[in-house]
Amino acid sequence: MISDILTVMWKERKLLLRQHGSRTRLLFTLLVPVIMFSIFLPWQIGTGWVEGYWSLLASVLIPLLLVGMVIPESFAGERERHTLGTLLASRLPDRAILYGKIALAVGYAWLMTFLTLIVSLATINIAHWNGQITLFTPAVALINVFLTLLLAIIMANLGVLISLRASTVQGATQTLMAAVMFPLIILQVAGLIVLQMQRQWLDSIIDTLANANWTLIIVLVTLVVTAICLLLLWMATTRFQRARLILS
Repeated sequence: MISDILTVMWKERKLLLRQHGSRTRLLFTLLVPVIMFSIFLPWQIGTGWVEGYWSLLASVLIPLLLVGMVIPESFAGERERHTLGTLLASRLPDRAILYGKIALAVGYAWLMTFLTLIVSLATINIAHWNGQITLFTPAVALINVFLTLLLAIIMANLGVLISLRASTVQGATQTLMAAVMFPLIILQVAGLIVLQMQRQWLDSIIDTLANANWTLIIVLVTLVVTAICLLLLWMATTRFQRARLILS
């Protein structure tokens, strides 16, 4: 099984950055968040980037962006290129095809996020040198590693579920982005509602957040994200039906 998954990943590597549009647009889309989270924000925030939880911004947004760029190609792209039938007619097991496509997108996003965080450490040490090398605290480093991985897996599984049914890559991308943006819009609306509250209620919320045990909160959020990740993986595995895809 592992060798088959690696075979699929090897095949998919050539299509990793396949995008509709110019290379300049693709390069711009990749470089802006990387520069933002590896240079600009660490430079501005300083040691709070490694001692607090500011770096989680990179661990959340970069995997969502990068996986969202490549995973719509997984099956919708094969369908557009008329290569889906050939792939499904191969000797490769169903799960090897599915997991290989997911693993490539997840590995790409995880590696890029990891490199971004490493560069951010270099930025901190250059811009805010204090006589010794500054590193992430163990808790922050651990949360960054696992949160990046879990979010990448969630995004990849959600993207695969959409790509399995989409007729075009553009349609799959739009649906995936809409699914990701919906919770963010809900959070934005909730934030606006909070800002409209009476002053004493707002102060009470701010005090509660200031005194909260953020390590515990992040651990609980990670557990919830893990449960969602496993659920989506099960759904993707269940809905990957070779016979139906061959006929699609």
